[in-house]
Amino acid sequence: MAISLAALVGVSSLKLAKAGVAETTWNQDINWVAVTELEDPQRFLNGGELVLTTGLRLRSAPEQRRFVRQVQRAGAVGIGFGVGLSHETVPPALLAEANRWGLPVVEVPYETPFIAITKLVADAQSADHYAKLERLIAGHQVLARALLTGGGLAELLKNLGGMLRTDVALTQFTAQLFNSGSAHPSADTWASYPVPTGRRDACTLWVRQPFEDTGIIGYAQNLISVELNNMVKQRQAQRALCGQVLEDVIHGALETSEAQRRLAGVGVNSTRKSVVLLAVSAAHGKALGSTSVPHDLEKAVAAVVGKDLVLVITDDGGTAPAVARKLSDHLAEAGIHATIGIGGAYTKPNGLRWSYFEARDAASHGLPVNEPERLSLTSLLLASEDVPLADMAQESLNPLRSFDAAHGSELMATLESYLNNNGSVAAVAEELTLHRNTVRYRLAQITELTGYDPAVTGDRVQLWLALAVARLSARQGK
Repeated sequence: MAISLAALVGVSSLKLAKAGVAETTWNQDINWVAVTELEDPQRFLNGGELVLTTGLRLRSAPEQRRFVRQVQRAGAVGIGFGVGLSHETVPPALLAEANRWGLPVVEVPYETPFIAITKLVADAQSADHYAKLERLIAGHQVLARALLTGGGLAELLKNLGGMLRTDVALTQFTAQLFNSGSAHPSADTWASYPVPTGRRDACTLWVRQPFEDTGIIGYAQNLISVELNNMVKQRQAQRALCGQVLEDVIHGALETSEAQRRLAGVGVNSTRKSVVLLAVSAAHGKALGSTSVPHDLEKAVAAVVGKDLVLVITDDGGTAPAVARKLSDHLAEAGIHATIGIGGAYTKPNGLRWSYFEARDAASHGLPVNEPERLSLTSLLLASEDVPLADMAQESLNPLRSFDAAHGSELMATLESYLNNNGSVAAVAEELTLHRNTVRYRLAQITELTGYDPAVTGDRVQLWLALAVARLSARQGK
């Protein structure tokens, strides 16, 4: 271990003797030994040294006092003065100045070479360094074993906190992945260490001050980084598996009993009320599949359906909006710009389907967080892949769009106004500032171009659905 001046004097073979009464740094560890015969060695010292000299150039009392002041200002732990060469004893002026500044002085006899003192201090430093390396390697093994034996991040961080004898925490965006204590980490009382994960998010390891880092934190950062990347791969695989089950349930491809069994297999209890949260991001769809979620959603069943992140939470609908807002904030902090849709709270597999369609319809409203509304007939029809309603809508309306584009007419606007005004020619004429005969002429053109007569109930329903689907498709970006 590192040796102090007091311990050095205690080594009988060196025959050192304490001179003077100063003991300010008597028990402080010696960082190194500096041998000098300069009158002013201050600029060559870093602090913590034992300065050895024979006083070859320190002939006068002023020179001796100045030497002491320079050594003391450099932060040395003491002076070892070799006698029997330039001076038979430690000069009184040097000793008096050292006592004045509280700097210990040791008398080194002529028969004791300075190299013997230097070697002893070096050996002590080496032993200390070796002991620290042994502790560090042992710490590495403990942390690695925590991961390899299945303990995961929690066990690793628990062991890290024990080594540092303080609280540790790990955060990622708004989520707190681990905290060994009850206090929330803050920059004023905790030290923070970034943990790279291959993305710009970089988790943060927090260590509560005070603590002594012997190098174990750097190793822990690397292990945490590896484990977090493993967790990303596990999330992707788990969400893909859950997504296959949810897609079958959403598409109605399973009998009720089979749907219940498969949902239970991925953690969804369909006998209890559940709410679907749907996160949609056109720009960051790929990142949604692997990103972490807030602490409040750690127990939710997460799945990737298409390019969207679906979270199924057990809830009666009361807390879902607040949880959805936390999810939105969490994704935003991760650099993922997403729209969150909330479904209703239902039981049974069919209820889960309904909640999903409500969440998807809500997400189409485009706000950061969108609460559910009553589903329209068109949104339900559009949700069914068995009904090619979007194609039917295009087939019905494209002739009108093409005609308007070619002739600068307003057949689409006229049709919308006619349907919105419940088939009243007079109301359309007033709304569009047209003659009634002009309205009738346009309606005849619509019938000729589409094959559907707006005055006939069945045809009117077809055109109304086509317009409704067109508007819904535009909102959903289809």
